[in-house]
Amino acid sequence: MTKRATMIEVARLANVGTMTVSRVLNNSTHVSPETASRVHAAIERLGYRPNEIARALRGAKSKSIGLIVPSLADPFFAICAHNINTVARSQGYAMILASSNDSPDTEFAQAEWMLQKHVEGLLICPVSAAHPSRLGDPIFQRTPIVSFDRPLALPNVASVVVENHAGAKKGTQHLIEHGHKHIHFLGDAPDLFTIKTRHEGYRRALLAAKLTPGECMTCNSEEAVFDYLKRVLAEPHAPSAIFAGNNRISRYTFRALNRLELRIPDDIAVIGFDDFDMADMMQPPLTVINQPVDLMGRTAADVLFEKLRLPMEEWPEQESRTSLKVQLVLRASCGCAFGASTVEE
Repeated sequence: MTKRATMIEVARLANVGTMTVSRVLNNSTHVSPETASRVHAAIERLGYRPNEIARALRGAKSKSIGLIVPSLADPFFAICAHNINTVARSQGYAMILASSNDSPDTEFAQAEWMLQKHVEGLLICPVSAAHPSRLGDPIFQRTPIVSFDRPLALPNVASVVVENHAGAKKGTQHLIEHGHKHIHFLGDAPDLFTIKTRHEGYRRALLAAKLTPGECMTCNSEEAVFDYLKRVLAEPHAPSAIFAGNNRISRYTFRALNRLELRIPDDIAVIGFDDFDMADMMQPPLTVINQPVDLMGRTAADVLFEKLRLPMEEWPEQESRTSLKVQLVLRASCGCAFGASTVEE
């Protein structure tokens, strides 16, 4: 087994002290460019790799961040994680990934464990608002935290979200423009920020058109969606259009309507919030409100690294909320001809 190079060996080869090597590794401004160049050359020649755990225990930076998402099975969070990791790597950082399983206790335990691993900051998609977050605990006060997809109502926590309200309103207005008067909204969690905000945008569009909302806010499984649609489609004022609150519900809706032998959009139109792979290959292709998932991950990571560059006393008292634009992507499930141009929200 090859012997691991030490900081002492790097210092000896570069003809400097170990403190100077440490300063170079931590990007200190107190080292001249010429000296830093000699240290980097020695590091390269010896193949030196710092022991990050030991450095963290001595109070040095660990060069790592933590990411906690509600589910590792959801492609949405996988895409966010990929883009966050890309930004982290570009900054010379590693990323530790964990799932909260939408449990506040698990979220707290994972965040606490990450602090023990000396992460310098945390990126979190918080659990549902139905469960009070435990991330306001004093142990997190000195750790930069950025939330994404859902805001976290805590001091000093910046958030990155999308225009959920405006996007859902735009999609509902589009269905109204197609002549639909009975449009139902399908959501899977009434306390979830994204679903609640999208539902409000849907309601505003209907009320402005003097139409009556109809919704299922607990359609959290394929069978629940099927049972709801089977029931309401048999009623006198059956919906002629569906607004699906997320991509999972969109897929459930298509399967349910297929089981009910209904044609989309001839018998009933569908628009879903959030695009996904194969949405344009469905029969018919699904019209969606597309949110910039890649950009959300990158932006959340950028916000965290901006905060990491500031000393704690310079953190803003009122953290910002970054809201990313969404797009209405017109395909055929709403009644438009497939290939219609994208309308930016």
